Amino acid sequence: MNTTKITVEATIAADAKKVWDYYTIPGHITKWNFASDDWQCPSATNDMRVGGKYQARMEAKDGSWGFDFEAIYDEVVEGQKFTYTMTDGRQASVVFKDLGGKTAVTIVFDAESENPVEMQKEGWQAILNNFKKYAEAN
Repeated sequence: MNTTKITVEATIAADAKKVWDYYTIPGHITKWNFASDDWQCPSATNDMRVGGKYQARMEAKDGSWGFDFEAIYDEVVEGQKFTYTMTDGRQASVVFKDLGGKTAVTIVFDAESENPVEMQKEGWQAILNNFKKYAEAN
């Protein structure tokens, strides 16, 4: 199977430890893990170890639609990177690069076949941009 890989990235004006913590701790995940202000992430759990499960509930604030995003970790290098496999078999990797007071976050994920690639890229980038905004403001 020849899977399309999509890359999104952002540079966060914060040190790598803070960026890692804000990206991986459930209490922070619920505050940024959505693409627009009319969505929310009311719950998240994160067992950051190989074989551990990540789960986040994502839903429209008006209750019209929602879904559970779930994945199992394949690799975890504390503070630097992790990879996971989603329930539909697609994979993603997230890399944190320390830039000396700033941190580059790069996400590469397998596209799904339901939606156009550009739409998927825009959605994941919007979530990453929301993370950037949250991490830099708190």
